[in-house]
Amino acid sequence: MYWQPSADLNTLKARADFSAYIRDFFRVRDVLEVETPLLSKAAVSDANLLPLAVTCLDKTCYLQTSPEYPMKRLLAAGSGDIFQICKVFRDEELGKRHNPEFSMLEYYRLHFDLQTLKDEVAQLVGDYLNIQRRMDLSFRQAFIKYAQLDPFLTTDDELQIKVQPFVGGLKLNRDECLDLLISHVVEPNLPKDTLVFIAQYPASQAALAQTYENDSGEMLAQRFELYVNGLELANGYQELTDVAEQKQRFAKEQTQCEQVRNEDEHFLQALQHGLPECSGVALGLDRILMLKLGLKNISEVLSFDFERA
Repeated sequence: MYWQPSADLNTLKARADFSAYIRDFFRVRDVLEVETPLLSKAAVSDANLLPLAVTCLDKTCYLQTSPEYPMKRLLAAGSGDIFQICKVFRDEELGKRHNPEFSMLEYYRLHFDLQTLKDEVAQLVGDYLNIQRRMDLSFRQAFIKYAQLDPFLTTDDELQIKVQPFVGGLKLNRDECLDLLISHVVEPNLPKDTLVFIAQYPASQAALAQTYENDSGEMLAQRFELYVNGLELANGYQELTDVAEQKQRFAKEQTQCEQVRNEDEHFLQALQHGLPECSGVALGLDRILMLKLGLKNISEVLSFDFERA
């Protein structure tokens, strides 16, 4: 009977309480709640994110994969610290952890460095899930500990051999190999009931984060991801503010996209005007609610999942 909700009433009440918890968390910190468009004329630049295209007024538009670009335009316009609870859309897999339409919390803090942001995310998520244990790992440490390889020194051929059990003869590039090993080897072995932060990613995985050179001459990204019980919950950046660097990254991403994506000129103009130094993070609210309620399938926390929508 697919007319019925996929989540029960108690879960829907828990979802409402979760939204209230988030709003209270930011209200006492004087962080402004904002809304931005779900529909945009430009698609996200990240080749790993597949946007949903729709036709509106005879023009191709896209449902947002993240509110990042318009929120940064607000920051450039002087909004100060902001947060948003919204729906986002990705034309990706459907499964126990994924639904094409899902709920995201995204927020930005002016003059926060990455460590300060991690600490605040730990408080936000840890208090809600009643988890106080925390582990901080670098990308290198996580791979050495759980995959028995150094992700910066291992050759491409060695990585290809390592992923063969999962992909057979399929050839992957270096970052694809690392992503697959994170999801298939590292994530399942992370400690339970612990806030696990992984940071210092390779610069090739910087997306819209700043990069820096470490003492060994390796280029790293100023970003982190948060995992709890093997679920990726959050992705945070020390945000890139250099418009020239951003244009270079857009151009590089275009070469990796199957279809040409228009640059978001409004976003680039905002960067040109001046994005204040800030850090930002996106959190998957459905997955956090799954952990809170001990549920195994994302459909159980959605009023109507994809099959019932």
